[in-house]
Amino acid sequence: MNPISALFRAGRGRRFLRDRRGLAAIEFALIAPVMILIYLGGFELTQGIALKRMVALTASTVTNLVAQYTTISASTQMPDILNASSQVLAPYPSSKAIVTISCITIDSNGKATVAWSQSLHGTPRTTGEVMSLPAALDVPNTTILYGEASYDYTPVIDFLHHGDFTLASSIYMYPRASSTVNLVN
Repeated sequence: MNPISALFRAGRGRRFLRDRRGLAAIEFALIAPVMILIYLGGFELTQGIALKRMVALTASTVTNLVAQYTTISASTQMPDILNASSQVLAPYPSSKAIVTISCITIDSNGKATVAWSQSLHGTPRTTGEVMSLPAALDVPNTTILYGEASYDYTPVIDFLHHGDFTLASSIYMYPRASSTVNLVN
């Protein structure tokens, strides 16, 4: 007699097939790695999206503050405005951020050049540098402010081994208190 036939004849085989003990542990062992991957990926993605939004807010805030001046001091007021970016980026370290604000003048021929530029943790744009502006903003005999912010983001849990991401944002804004913003020492 076949041993398997003997098992089923005695009723033990049916009990073996109906037995569900340990099934939850096996299902958990199969699903846990996928769930952990989804959880960690969601965490990294959420951190990156939040920081990307903060970088955009930093560029906008710094440019908005400068746009409210008619004349701004490069030695006293500008460092305070640029350093305010650390408050926008909190709790992330602002030492990994580069914030630049530039004043761009557009002459009567529509040629846009940098009138002045200031930067935190980076190199300001060169005075006289020719800029390419969007067509809607390239209006002769005007001045426009250009704010830039970038951040080298290192994921907290780099389980995909992608390394650092550079998150960047920029914004154009017209001066609000006058037709230009003068930079003085």
